[in-house]
Amino acid sequence: MKKEVKDTIIVELGEKLKQYPHFYLVDVSGLNAERTSSLRRKCFEQKIKMVVVKNTLLNKAFEASDVDFSELYGALKGTTAVFFTETANVPAKLLKSKDVVKDGIPALKAAYAEEGFYVGADKLDELAALKSKNEVIAEIVSLLQSPAKNVVSALQSGANTIHGVLKTLGERPE
Repeated sequence: MKKEVKDTIIVELGEKLKQYPHFYLVDVSGLNAERTSSLRRKCFEQKIKMVVVKNTLLNKAFEASDVDFSELYGALKGTTAVFFTETANVPAKLLKSKDVVKDGIPALKAAYAEEGFYVGADKLDELAALKSKNEVIAEIVSLLQSPAKNVVSALQSGANTIHGVLKTLGERPE
């Protein structure tokens, strides 16, 4: 590969590192072309950008970045695919899904999610449990709505009870 091509790839990887707030490093050494293509389709469906890279080029992109990715250098061995994503837990859920597991996807090498480093395949469950920004907002909204719903429900049931008592009293013979 010519130096100009390598430099272009390093710059493109650097731009992706700035563009996407989260990424996963996945070992894809055991995959043939068919399985790799299948994995790419599944990533595309989940809005994950999958890029198979040379470790040395990714390492140089890490070094050129504003963020210190030195914790991930040890994971750059073997064949590496980078999963770039906007939502931190989506790649972890994809890697844990039965469709991907049956295709023989190797374990997670490392990840950078929610401005934290996760190194090792044992961190997959922890990453899958991360909540996205939208999930946290939805949870907060539901917690805020719950007391108001209880008050409205109590008021409505009280009104129905009073209405029932008045109706019964009104129908009573004198």
